[in-house]
Amino acid sequence: MSFLTSPYPGIAAVYPDVPKYQWAYVQRRFAGLLANLNLTASQFADGDTKHKGVVNVLNRAYWGDGHDTANRLLAGSWGKSTRVRPPRDIDILFLPPLEIFYQFRERAGNCQSQLLQDVAGVLRESYSQTTIRGDGQVVVVDFKTYRVEVAPAFRYQPGGYLICDTNDGGRWKHVDPEAEINAIHTADQVHGGNVRKLSRILKQWQRECNVPIKSFQIEAIVREIIPSKYYGKYDEFWFDWLIRDAFSYLISRANGGFWMPGCANEWIELGNGWLSKAQSAYSQALKACEYERDNQEILAGIEWQKIFGTMVPMTVA
Repeated sequence: MSFLTSPYPGIAAVYPDVPKYQWAYVQRRFAGLLANLNLTASQFADGDTKHKGVVNVLNRAYWGDGHDTANRLLAGSWGKSTRVRPPRDIDILFLPPLEIFYQFRERAGNCQSQLLQDVAGVLRESYSQTTIRGDGQVVVVDFKTYRVEVAPAFRYQPGGYLICDTNDGGRWKHVDPEAEINAIHTADQVHGGNVRKLSRILKQWQRECNVPIKSFQIEAIVREIIPSKYYGKYDEFWFDWLIRDAFSYLISRANGGFWMPGCANEWIELGNGWLSKAQSAYSQALKACEYERDNQEILAGIEWQKIFGTMVPMTVA
């Protein structure tokens, strides 16, 4: 420590020495960001209670019992463990008995829309003060703290599930959230937990900068970029470079696409509506990396906060 002259008589001012090694603040900065993105215990408990309550209502209506975890699959960020604070949606696949599929399949008109309305009606009986509506492929339950999205689903014999798609007169859509979960889990294990970490960090950018890109698209890009970097499985000390290079890679993928895990016939277009914001973030990350190298703690923090907001600490010393 350095002892400098204090403006107050008889009191020595103590200031920390400038670190003698480069990148002194990176590890603590991004460990702090990740900690800030964790749901609090009360937020997790609230989400757990909300979605289990929905499942309980549906099981009583369609299966005759009140189990709160049976016949459901957590999908999205809760299924993949990539959720961030503050909480947003909870995605659920709910599996009614198979005879419900055959019953609605035989109906005239948009039978998928009719099934969604049936599920919505069941939920309205228990949540009369909550806004509940069908929305394309799901029933949305708009709680004050969470939005629970329920997709009635039926197991598909080759693998995955059939869910409703009410668009263009209605159809059954093949999805495989278990394959998505397995893909991210396997990649995460191989690369030291960094697939989920980087996915959560980029979701914070998506939210902070109002970026028109889907969360599952971010996760797909992260699964591609991390194996291409030799430091992809290293700890948060390398995250300034990892984030910088993730934006660079994302820019290179504009107007490209990828195949959904488990769904060989579903090609997802990435588009380019997010491109200008990715380019801005890359430029800011470049500056931040230079400041981090030179231990310009606050200047680096200012640049990172342009990308991630105040969730990323400006000072960490």
